[in-house]
Formats: sequence, C-alpha cells, structure tokens
Amino acid sequence: MRTGGLGGLSIVSGSRTDEGWSQVVSVALFVAVFLACIVEAVEALTILLAAGTTRGWRSALIGAAVAVVTLTVIVVVLGPAISAIPISYLRLLVGGLLLVFGVGWLRKAIMRASGLKAMHDEDKIFAEKRAAAEAATSRKRPLVGDWYAFTLSFKGVLLEGLEVVFIVLTFGTNGHNIPLAALAAGCAVLLIAGLGIAVRSPLARVPENTMKFVVGVMLTGFGIFWGAEGAGVTWPGADAALLVLIPAVLVVSLLYVKLLTPRTVRIGDMAVEEVE
Repeated sequence: MRTGGLGGLSIVSGSRTDEGWSQVVSVALFVAVFLACIVEAVEALTILLAAGTTRGWRSALIGAAVAVVTLTVIVVVLGPAISAIPISYLRLLVGGLLLVFGVGWLRKAIMRASGLKAMHDEDKIFAEKRAAAEAATSRKRPLVGDWYAFTLSFKGVLLEGLEVVFIVLTFGTNGHNIPLAALAAGCAVLLIAGLGIAVRSPLARVPENTMKFVVGVMLTGFGIFWGAEGAGVTWPGADAALLVLIPAVLVVSLLYVKLLTPRTVRIGDMAVEEVE
C-alpha cells in the first residue's frame, strides 16, 4: 500500500507539474495575443479617428462596422478549416508564419531601438491621414455617405483586423485554447476602443514601440518552438522550453540593438557618428 501510495503521489506530483507549466504557457499566450492586438487596435483607431474627425463619423463608423462583419465571416470560414489540419503540419505552418511576422516586427523594433529607423509616431500618422482626408474630393454613395471616409476606415480596420484574426487563430489553435486567445484579443480591442472614446485623439502615449519589441520577441519565440515541433523536434521540458527560448530571443535582440546603435566618435572638434 505504501509503495502504491508513493507511486500515486509521484503521479499526482507529475500531473501538478505539467498543469503548472500549462498555466505558465497559457499566461504567455494571453500576454502575447493581448499586446499584439493592442498594437493593431491602436493603429486601426488612428485611421478611424482621421476619417471620422475630417469626413464625418457616420461614414467612418459604417466602414468600420462592415470591416468587423467581414472579419467575422473570415473567422467563421477559416476557424474550422484550420482546426481540420493535422497538428504536426499545423505547427510547422503556423511556426513558419509566426517567424515571418515575428522577425519582421523584431527587425523594425531593433532598428528603431538602435536609432537606425524613426520611432513609430501615431500623432504624425494621424496628421498625415487627416491631411490626406481633408484634401480628398467628396463623393457620396447610397447608404455609406462619404465614400472616402467609408473606404479609409474599412481598409484600416480590415487590414489591422486581419492580423488580429491571424494571431488569434494561430496562437489559439496551436495552444489548443482559441477561447483564451479570443478573450485576450477582445480585452485588447475593448480597452483601446474605450480609451479612444474617452480621449478622442490618437493614443500617442501608448508605448507602442516597446510593445512591438516585446511582441516581436514573443512571436519569434513561439514561432521557433512550434515550427521545430512541427518538424519533429522534441523540446527538453516540453512547453517549459519556452521559458528559456523567449528570454534567449530577447537577449539576442538586445545584443543586436547594442551592436547597431551608432556611436559618436570625436575627430578634432567634430563629432561623427559611426555604426559598429
């Protein structure tokens, strides 16, 4: 009985450990989806504000609503189709796509952090979109009113929303937790929408550049993990490997920032910047 009891204790202990790691991965999944969706929602809000404040809110909101309906249809169609793909192929495909997105975000974030690329500025983007909207000719269409405001907000919300849908479906399907991924996305969108209604101006104070850096690191880490699993790799510690992989990607990224940051070299009375 004691041996059985000890064996049972071992099984329970192992089960609790696996459950603990699963919860950690779920938290990481929620954070990654939440931050990524906040970034996309802020950019969509900037476009919507530019259309609404210059051309009229009715047409802009109709465009945003049609975009949301379109995204809903895409989710309804793609959700079951993605779930039907065998998990090994799905992880390989999703891992590759996440790497494409993650490395792209990370490359831009590293360049911004090192000073080689201008920081993302929502106020500047808002001013540019607003100037373009003010200069555009006014064309009326049945039901939607101002055609420019409708198309501007529709395209902005749809394009940013497609990235949200991609992130939710890929993370949710691979992590076997689409409801959690959808909850993270919903919380992010509702938060930004609420702030946008309250402030009625671009959310320039949101640390978007830092968030893109963090999201780029997490997307790259998950992409490497799932892509390798899809290719047949067995990670030591299973999901716990993410706790090493993601920090490793962060360390490498910070090293790149340091290496790429221009340094100032004094030549006589002149200060010259050079890239290492």
